[in-house]
Amino acid sequence: MDKILQMLQLQQQLNDATNGEDWEKGVTKNGKIIDWKRCIYLECAELIESYPWKHWKNIDAQPDYANIKIEAVDIWHFIMSQALEDYKVKNLGSIEDLAKNINTLSNFSNFTTDITPTTKNYYEQIEVVEVLMKTLFCDEATERLMETFIDVAIISGLNLHTLYKLYIGKNILNKFRQDHGYKDNSYIKIWNGKEDNVIMQNILSTDTNISPKELYEALEKIYPKG
Repeated sequence: MDKILQMLQLQQQLNDATNGEDWEKGVTKNGKIIDWKRCIYLECAELIESYPWKHWKNIDAQPDYANIKIEAVDIWHFIMSQALEDYKVKNLGSIEDLAKNINTLSNFSNFTTDITPTTKNYYEQIEVVEVLMKTLFCDEATERLMETFIDVAIISGLNLHTLYKLYIGKNILNKFRQDHGYKDNSYIKIWNGKEDNVIMQNILSTDTNISPKELYEALEKIYPKG
């Protein structure tokens, strides 16, 4: 199974359902302008905020690696969306072509090995995220953006297998949110004192073989009913 291709296909389906077909033209079915690059750099900023980088506040704190992983997965959603848009609008190829090109990136083999803790201190880890932001602002090729994301995923403690697992979880959670009032702001994000992201991760960690359908059903069972 090509995990990259499957994630790209799921992201295409999610964007089609949420934003309407032809979202690649930059506008949703509701007439809202889409800016994937803004989504990416704001998620990068949220990831950086999970590190205790501030010299004036919480100076003895440790990085929140659980949240760093979630933020990296959020970035991945938007980077895939940008890549899907690029490939369609610029006629660069099919989803299959995009997946193939990602699989042949120079750092992809590092991404498929077992996770080993990074030797970079957290200031150096933040710099890796900032390289991604710089690549984004310099409007470099889609493949270069993917390469810099893989570097971010690796320093965040994710390899292809763990990214895939968390992406599937977040994809189902995003669908669940849309089905339960996320757009009209009626969705409840805190469940019994815990954010829904944490609940989703807890379900995945308890049942590593849970299917997407079963995950959705598990969320449905424990979602606060108001």
